[in-house]
Amino acid sequence: MAEIQSSEGVSTKLQRIAKIAKDHRDAPLTNLAHHIDIDWLREAYRRTRKRGATGVDRQTATQYEESLEQNLQSLLDRAKSGTYWAPPVRRVHIPKGDGTQTRPIGIPTFEDKVLQRAVAMVLEAVYEQEYLDCSYGFRRGRGAHQALQALREATMQMKGGWVVEVDISKFFDTIDHSQLTEILRKRIRDGVLLRLIGKWLNAGVLDGEQLIRPGLGTPQGGVISPFLANVFLHEILDTWMVRDVQPRLSRRATLVRYADDFVIACSSEHDARRVMEVLPKRFGKYGLVLHPTKTRLVPFERPGLGQARDRERSASFALLGFTHYWVKTRRHAWVVTQKTAKDRLARALGRVAEWCRENRHLPILMQRAELAKKLRGHYEYYGITGNSRSLGSFFYGVKALWRLWLDRRSNNSSMTFDHLNVVLKTRPLPRPAIRHKYA
Repeated sequence: MAEIQSSEGVSTKLQRIAKIAKDHRDAPLTNLAHHIDIDWLREAYRRTRKRGATGVDRQTATQYEESLEQNLQSLLDRAKSGTYWAPPVRRVHIPKGDGTQTRPIGIPTFEDKVLQRAVAMVLEAVYEQEYLDCSYGFRRGRGAHQALQALREATMQMKGGWVVEVDISKFFDTIDHSQLTEILRKRIRDGVLLRLIGKWLNAGVLDGEQLIRPGLGTPQGGVISPFLANVFLHEILDTWMVRDVQPRLSRRATLVRYADDFVIACSSEHDARRVMEVLPKRFGKYGLVLHPTKTRLVPFERPGLGQARDRERSASFALLGFTHYWVKTRRHAWVVTQKTAKDRLARALGRVAEWCRENRHLPILMQRAELAKKLRGHYEYYGITGNSRSLGSFFYGVKALWRLWLDRRSNNSSMTFDHLNVVLKTRPLPRPAIRHKYA
């Protein structure tokens, strides 16, 4: 009951902060940190993921919870007095793309995650009044599927056109701290919050035994990092697009952004080329570089219209793990549909194959339960209207990989599909399912 009352109190405060931010849009807010009290930290602790990897101190959520009230009170006192020391993040490298490259991820300590969550809660209530409709990443009530649906509807309404597909090279690693701070200060002038953000930006990264202080970037993996990236791109991309670019274009243009992944769809080829030309200059002003090969201009007119008549088929583009392309329905109408991108499908099957190889010694029913979780997780994200064929490819691919590694359990084993189907007769693997339906 006390936890429920605490959450309700924090919810009331968040509404109050949002109203103040909405009523004073043109003025920087100077008095926000006082909202962070012990109840606020309890709520931040409740919202913090408990099963994540540990930071440089190796302290788990379970260990932190053993003296929760004392730890939260100490954290609050240090944060308010300015004596909080932001520990460096622990760097790990995870596979990227086809597995030949890796992406660095920074893992903060658990206590640091709680404090970052507390600060992010305050600032998100403020900036939610600033964000534009084109932004979908790391916002409450919005997500990747809303971004995909908005893009699909926009391209169909304008009957296709030209799409500027953009990739920012090493975005999280190259954010300029001084420019980010300057952007934040346009809206936030609270010394406590700005000081904490500055400490996180300059905390450094522990890579193995080496402490690195890069001077640029915000480590991926931290709670505050996605928020800071959103604020940065809101200023240099979203508002610029709406305020300066769209009024100068001859026809309709739509921006859809999820964190640092975004595309710009234009009705006119001339407008698209103008946007393509000015984008590198705009991002270069803030120290960011667009990838020379992954940033491209894609003809995406509806087949049968304009220049699309001269091509056998319209080109496709990718966003958020989906390939977008035109297809004709049974009623002979052209619609934009989305399917799992080839590299994402191959990567997902590669991870399943690796898991089957490493765990083929486990009992079959235990393996089946784990593979069922992987299938449901895949359907939960990729299960959208029009993607049934790719979902089926993943399902049968998982089944084939599982049979392959079961067959290699020993020299004497022989696992055929008929034998596997007998095993799965009473407990079948989850079939492909559409989780997100479009009209």
